[in-house]
Parts: sequence; structure tokens; C-alpha cells
Amino acid sequence: MDGITTAGLDSIVAPLNFLVPMSEKPVAYNYQPPPGVPVRTGQSVQHQVPIRNARPLIDRLSLDREGFVLLHHQTAVTNFYDEEQIRTIYYPECERVMKAATGAARVVAFDHIVRNAAISAKDNTIKIPAKRVHNDYTAWSAPQRVRDLMGAEAEELLKHRFAINNLWRPIRGPVLDSPLTLCDAQSLEEENLIASDLKYPDRTGETYSVTYNPNQRYYYFPRMQPDEAVLIRCYDSQLHGAARFSAHTGFDDPTMPPDAPPRESLEVRMLVFFPPGS
Repeated sequence: MDGITTAGLDSIVAPLNFLVPMSEKPVAYNYQPPPGVPVRTGQSVQHQVPIRNARPLIDRLSLDREGFVLLHHQTAVTNFYDEEQIRTIYYPECERVMKAATGAARVVAFDHIVRNAAISAKDNTIKIPAKRVHNDYTAWSAPQRVRDLMGAEAEELLKHRFAINNLWRPIRGPVLDSPLTLCDAQSLEEENLIASDLKYPDRTGETYSVTYNPNQRYYYFPRMQPDEAVLIRCYDSQLHGAARFSAHTGFDDPTMPPDAPPRESLEVRMLVFFPPGS
């Protein structure tokens, strides 16, 4: 999307949190770290950033170009806080949606995060909205995730194009608190993607933290409803012709009331395997 395309869009200005450039590799823990070890290293800096309303562009967005799309999806899930329903009903739904949206030969949903700040303190399986600009996978961690999950098939699968995509949706709507903003992948420079360790009890993953660049373009879908879903490109193995990485974060919308109900959302990550030769 260029300046001509976006010139007439409504926008707001909101603070987004970026990584301050640092000499050491940033580290974050996904569990309580050892005594005296910080949960996250590195400093964040806020920048006031224009965030454009992408709803008028819905029919023109592409996972392979901007790195995100919005679509409508009715789910059969009745309780998104029920792990069994998520894995047995919602995972297959997400796989079907992603396969149809991408033309993939095979899609494998492999994990999810439920977010709700109101109950996260009482249930450590529920997370708060992430409010720092980031991308979930890197050039190293995406292929490694295939090796972690696909066993003996992995090396053959890695010979062909694959992606890791995210399906993000509200559990309740409209979303007023901590909406999601997405960076147009065309405006994201690899020099602003900082590989960062993400430590789990049994392994170390890697994500991209993001440093600020005034050329980055951010978008959101105001007042998202539970029958809407955003597909997000986290990684694509194809070196040319498609968005390889994107970035996103929750943010504080200054136009929303301070007593807006906490955002409730769910994100599912999927391995997306394309037909050989695609």
C-alpha cells in the first residue's frame, strides 16, 4: 500500500512500544525466571505512531503483500476458555480457513494463546495482551519449529515452501481495549527486526523484537467482532515474491473510553505447507 492508497484513510495517533537498539541479544522468559534474573532484557521506547483504519482496504489486502488480511468466520466453539473445544473444534476450523486462504496443501495448527487481562492473574494459562511491536518467528526459529513438531517428515517438508501464520480473533466484541495493530510488511525493514531469545522451561525459541523506523506503516480494524478474524504472516520461507515477515502489537487506543472492557482474544499459530514447486 502506497501513499496514494492510504491518503484518504481515517487514522488515529497512538503510542507503540519498540525495542531500544542494544548490543546484546535480547532475552525474555515465558515462565518465572531464576531469582535475580529479569523476565525481559532490553529497554522499550514509546513512539507516537499514526495507525490507519484498514477496513476500507479489506478487499485489497494480501498475506503475500501486506502480510495480513481480515475475513469473516463463524465458529462452532461455544467456550473459548475450554481447552478441549479449542483443540478438537477450533484447530480444525482454523486449518480449513488457512488452507482456503493460502492455497496450501497442508496446514497444521500447533499452539494457541488466550488473552484476557481481567482473569490472567487468577489463571496463568491466560495471558495479557502483548504491547510491544514484535513478530512471532525468525529465519531460524520457523524452520526449527517444523523440526520440533513434524518429526521424520521435517527435512523433506523444509525442502519446499512453507509459512507460519497466525489466526487472531476476538472472543467478545466489539474490541475497544488493546486492539491489534499490524505493520504493512512492505514497510518493514529487516534491519529493524532484532532476533530475541524466548526461553521456555524445555527449550529456547526466537522471536523478532522491532526497533522504530518512521517509514513503517501501521493499520488496524476498529471495533472487531467475534465473527471476524485476522490472518497474520509470521514467516515465509520463500525468499522473493511474498512477505517473509510482519509485525504486530496490542495498543492503547486514545479514542476509547478508559473503562472499556478488557480485550478477550485468541490466537492460533499454524504451519502452512505449500504444494511442491509453488
